[in-house]
Amino acid sequence: MAETLADDRPLTFEDLTAWFARGAKPPSAFRVGAEHEKFVFRVGSHEPVPYEGPAGIRALMEGMMRFGWTGTYESTPGSGETLIGLSRGQANVSLEPGGQFELSGAPLATMHDICEETGQHLEEAKTVAAELGLGFLGLGFTPLWRRDEIPVMPKGRYAIMRRYMPKVGGKGLDMMFRTCTVQANLDFESEADMVAKFRVSLALQPIATALFANSPFVEGRPSGLLSSRAQVWTDTDPDRTGLLSFVFADGFGFEAYARYALQVPMYFVKRAGLYIDVAGRSFADFMEGRLPELPGERPTIKDWADHTSTIFPEVRLKLYLEMRGADGGPVSRLCALPALWTGILYDPAAQAAAWDLCKHWTAEDRAGLIRDVPRLALNAQVAGRPVRDVARDMVAIAAQGLRARGRLSGGLVDESSYLGELEDIAETGVTAAERLLALYNGPWQGDASQVFEAFAY
Repeated sequence: MAETLADDRPLTFEDLTAWFARGAKPPSAFRVGAEHEKFVFRVGSHEPVPYEGPAGIRALMEGMMRFGWTGTYESTPGSGETLIGLSRGQANVSLEPGGQFELSGAPLATMHDICEETGQHLEEAKTVAAELGLGFLGLGFTPLWRRDEIPVMPKGRYAIMRRYMPKVGGKGLDMMFRTCTVQANLDFESEADMVAKFRVSLALQPIATALFANSPFVEGRPSGLLSSRAQVWTDTDPDRTGLLSFVFADGFGFEAYARYALQVPMYFVKRAGLYIDVAGRSFADFMEGRLPELPGERPTIKDWADHTSTIFPEVRLKLYLEMRGADGGPVSRLCALPALWTGILYDPAAQAAAWDLCKHWTAEDRAGLIRDVPRLALNAQVAGRPVRDVARDMVAIAAQGLRARGRLSGGLVDESSYLGELEDIAETGVTAAERLLALYNGPWQGDASQVFEAFAY
């Protein structure tokens, strides 16, 4: 979803807090932005795809331009301008660290619009990919590739992150190069509305992780996890990830989140199109003009917006709220993720019912979910209750919230239709990851590479 950045003056702490408040809008203006990532692979060999070359990631992006996409370029010292993304209206295609191909959709009014946008993007991408001998796979973690096999994409901020990640966690590079996610971005009306939505979505985010678990393989073998992607996030960077306990404390609001974000170490500052490595530096010091790399210089609101984009909790506040807890998957679940959160957060009765599911959970309960869900998914427990039961209630609440919205497609089908696959997962208790393991242990005869044939887009 687009962010407006018009103020280039030096910042005060009040400005940091006020920036978040800029996102508030009336419910009549609420929209939903859907995002998803997918792995790009060579058809036949199932190999990862480098940036350069006649059938590389750059060629894929260039081919997409025939459909009206415009290139986004980044200055690269000694190399001129590098194509790092695409834009069309308010939608963007971005270049992820290991070549994952991401659609960041436009802010749209209905789930029907979102699913149409997603389908159109995939058809365009598949058209170009077929000409290049490429395919797309939607899983939460690459099923075969070692980290050292994956080409590095030429984007300035990723070079900085790649150097910094090993200093603060064991799996940050896996997060960058070997994971894919699907997420939804939703609006808030006021600070109080933001707080209520943040709390319910943050508490229930692990339940969404369980419903969307779809990454049981690492380097060709079962990892012992159902969401290997979710496990990676538990050892990426404790300064900028996880479930934020202060969100549930009395007095939480824009100011508390700004104080948290201010304490998160920086990655970079962007000047004249170039990324300056300030990894580990303090944004507070930057506000005082004390960055050694930029002596005497103070940040602008654009710098603050950039900094907030380098924070990775399960729910992230910017000018909207980002739901970040789900594995990548097929088209049906790409549409289901925004439907799930829209049904819960955009209908007051549904939001209240969802909060009733989790408001009594303690910090220990929430921490237990983060620990157990990557391994057990719907078989985990929270506060003495099976996660599967919570998930069934959560999906039912979302369906009712979507029906209450009354947004019909062609006057016939409401948005709850996009929850069908989640309803089946919650009812049976069998996740996509468990279905993959059944195939691996059955007809695939221990060959995880079969996933590229059976589940490519």
